[in-house]
Amino acid sequence: MNKHSVWKAFGCFLSAVALLLTPMSASLGQGIPKKEEDAISVQAMSKNASSILSIAPDLGFAIDSDGIDARGALSRQDLEGLCLYPGGMPFGIKFFTEGVSVVGFCDVETGKGKVNPATQAGLRQRDVILRVNGNALSGASDLNSQIEGCQGNALKLGCKRGKEELELTLTPAWCEKEGRYKAGILVRDSGAGIGTVTFILPETGAFAGLGHGICDAETGALVEMRRGNVSDVTISSVVKGAPGAPGELKGYFNAGKVGTLLGNSSCGVWGLFTDPPECQNELMPVGLREDLQEGDAYILCTLDTNKMEKYDVKISGIKQDAKGSKCFTVTVTDEDLIAASGGIVQGMSGSPIIQNGKIVGAVTHVLVGDPTTGYGIFLENMLVNMPLMARS
Repeated sequence: MNKHSVWKAFGCFLSAVALLLTPMSASLGQGIPKKEEDAISVQAMSKNASSILSIAPDLGFAIDSDGIDARGALSRQDLEGLCLYPGGMPFGIKFFTEGVSVVGFCDVETGKGKVNPATQAGLRQRDVILRVNGNALSGASDLNSQIEGCQGNALKLGCKRGKEELELTLTPAWCEKEGRYKAGILVRDSGAGIGTVTFILPETGAFAGLGHGICDAETGALVEMRRGNVSDVTISSVVKGAPGAPGELKGYFNAGKVGTLLGNSSCGVWGLFTDPPECQNELMPVGLREDLQEGDAYILCTLDTNKMEKYDVKISGIKQDAKGSKCFTVTVTDEDLIAASGGIVQGMSGSPIIQNGKIVGAVTHVLVGDPTTGYGIFLENMLVNMPLMARS
């Protein structure tokens, strides 16, 4: 079997596409630093999902009322001897956030000039509006309806600012031009995108991907999301990366739902497949941070052939004490991957890194100035930062 031998996809995926922002319902996107870029972007969607879930019984996890691991993520000791199915396939996510996040402001044209009720109320970018007049918000459209139907009366907003809970008073203004009450606020309550699965836990349907969090493009804050849908996706094209212009995988969601998205952390996202696909690939042991070595390795990812393949990379600059998503440098050396994509592109976040027969990490970022080079995360950082779920 040659170095680009095809690995059967497990029918799962995860990534992101274009950024969208609209006055009352703005999408989530990944913030782009000046020197590197996460391999994800996000497009707004409008559907939510729920699922009854339980914890992986073979790992002895506790179960709370929501079916979420009450104990938390795996400890480092749990990882010794743990074997996982490597990912490398794309997957799609559609999710709703907790409350609605403030991403910007726009003045309201009144008969007496421009005003901004939102800023006058004390709202700030990154605030999360959870309640209106004591009632929980179901989304941006709910907030919009309450603003338009306020009849000029003040609204009590229950908000979260960082870890602080606060209540603000918002008095919408009448917009003469549009003939309705407005608050002068841009908010976001949902998002969607395409990414790459890093691993699947055997016999449970639990999976993780991306290797970094999904963050709001406007604020850079980690998105606090409710459960969402996981969908199958087809990669339709590859925008080749170039210095100063990171590339991306483009694709579309296929019909139906194959799983549930459960969480978002700075070290990746995780969820459950409702019907885990049969996996014909061999299980691989987890490689801990001390197992990773500078030198040759390979990644698994899926381009527009929609076949998972392996591509050669080199590992360098290992930071043994790194806790986040930038733990070492990944340089693409595979001529076929460079010819097809220019190197690392958006949508490849989560591509598993294999070295010496172990899953040691995942691709997370690409350097804007050099698309052949990016960053990787230790696999153990992903595992110890997310609860691993199982099917009910």
